[in-house]
Amino acid sequence: MKLYISVDMEGITGLVDHTHVDTSKHNYERGRKIMTQEANFVIAKAFETGCQEVIVNDSHSKMNNLLIEDLHPETQLITGDVKPFSMVQGLDESFGGAIFVGYHSRASMSGVMSHSMIFGVRHMWINDVQIGELGFNAYVAGHYGVPVIMVAGDDGAAREAEALIPGITSAVVKQSISRSAAKSLTPVKAGELLSEKTEWAIKNLDKVKPLTPPENPVLRIEFANYGQAEWANLMPGTEIEEGTTIVRYQAKNILEAYQAMLVMTELAMRTTFS
Repeated sequence: MKLYISVDMEGITGLVDHTHVDTSKHNYERGRKIMTQEANFVIAKAFETGCQEVIVNDSHSKMNNLLIEDLHPETQLITGDVKPFSMVQGLDESFGGAIFVGYHSRASMSGVMSHSMIFGVRHMWINDVQIGELGFNAYVAGHYGVPVIMVAGDDGAAREAEALIPGITSAVVKQSISRSAAKSLTPVKAGELLSEKTEWAIKNLDKVKPLTPPENPVLRIEFANYGQAEWANLMPGTEIEEGTTIVRYQAKNILEAYQAMLVMTELAMRTTFS
């Protein structure tokens, strides 16, 4: 089997605040080392369980966090920015399954460093389904008929995944206390859990169905303030829902909706508060 792994950072063992995930902060180098170790536990067990090919996509911030010199030598790494499909770059119908590592809960929900792409997003929807990064990425996988068989992260990410994807395997490496505090496993114990869960997920992948996206989906993003909605609305085809900070876009398919989300959130980040 060919396995796809998307690795974010906020849901990694022991990482609890911006000092662990921001390149300019003192804890970042520790954070990326633990992130790389965590990815390796999943990669190694995937090969041991019979996967012939494992592709890893670095999915945090500028997407150049994983230490390639320390990764399992048989894997291949997708790294760097800009990527047309960001956290799911390179995912297509050739994969038998996908695993999300280091994931977190969506914006406005409890969980360690919970957010959806940028901190200016309050909520996102595909039609009437509220989603975050995890859900949107799972919909893209579903477009290609690929099931997301496992998510690793905090308890908030696990709850979100289990509500969206029946039968998914969850590996909870830390329990949220607040948005910037958690009770965490040590990296060694997290590695044991991740190895066990990865083996189970691969051996039981037939128990999980792809998250099939709707045809012609409507993307709606609620921003924290009107200035962000105004910037997002500069993208052709969008409209601001009257009396709200929600920007709406009618897409032809989930791939177009995903790229629309990337453009809208990038524009929204240009908002200033002076």
